Amino acid sequence: MGHYSVLSGSQANGSPPVTGGGLSQDGKFSYGYASSPGKRSSMEDFYETRIDGVNGEIVGLFGVFDGHGGVRAAEFVKQHLFSNIIKHPKFISDTKSAIADAYNHTDSEFLKCENGQNRDAGSTASTAVLVGDRLLVANVGDSRAVICRGGNAIAVSRDHKPDQSDERQRIEDAGGFVMWAGTWRVGGVLAVSRAFGDRLLKQFVVAEPEIKEEKVDNSLEFLILASDGLWDVVSNEEAVAMVRPIEEPQQAAQRLLQEASQRGSADNTTVVVVRFFNCPHGSNESTSELLNDF
Repeated sequence: MGHYSVLSGSQANGSPPVTGGGLSQDGKFSYGYASSPGKRSSMEDFYETRIDGVNGEIVGLFGVFDGHGGVRAAEFVKQHLFSNIIKHPKFISDTKSAIADAYNHTDSEFLKCENGQNRDAGSTASTAVLVGDRLLVANVGDSRAVICRGGNAIAVSRDHKPDQSDERQRIEDAGGFVMWAGTWRVGGVLAVSRAFGDRLLKQFVVAEPEIKEEKVDNSLEFLILASDGLWDVVSNEEAVAMVRPIEEPQQAAQRLLQEASQRGSADNTTVVVVRFFNCPHGSNESTSELLNDF
């Protein structure tokens, strides 16, 4: 959030953090999330944590969606993106192209609904799709995905900011401009260079994701997905160091949320942590109950 210079949304100040988690049926991964409006009067962050079956394969779907200009885009992406991904005919055979198509299709669907709206809404998306031993991370905007592999913090997404030389070039080639207005902004308005929605800036602010594939093996410990409310105040390395000793991903997500708050993050903050292979089995809830969270 904080991508537009003027923000609006539902009143949420002082709401307690929302938190939860679950475990895959096959015990290969567990996940936890924590989300809070922080110091803002509105909450424009959304998240999704889903476990689905596709062609007999267990699929984990995790996402953080950080809205700007209201909640419309982030809420729409939360509701439709993952369904569009797993319904794609090439989901198993060519997962990367299925994800890219679904991002663009979801954006087009949202823009169709936006006719008649008098002001723009947009959203970032940082998502992870887990299929077998493949982890596919797709990103649009400045929410971020970071993995811990063999104890090392590795960013598996890139923040899409207008002052990155290739992003600036793409925007200028399309006839747009980037200027400083408190931070670098597309058209002097928007502080991210890729997003869902943002109809009036669409020819410059695309929803084309950058996608990175990682192998799920014994060296891959966990994944953190979070909105910029965390990354504005906590480095990738710090986040990984904090999560690593905490076995339970829900507690790990809450720990990062608490740290962002203590460091004075002014933004909504949402964190999803996915831990591989190292699942907690001492939970009071059964696996089936955990899976029915959503």
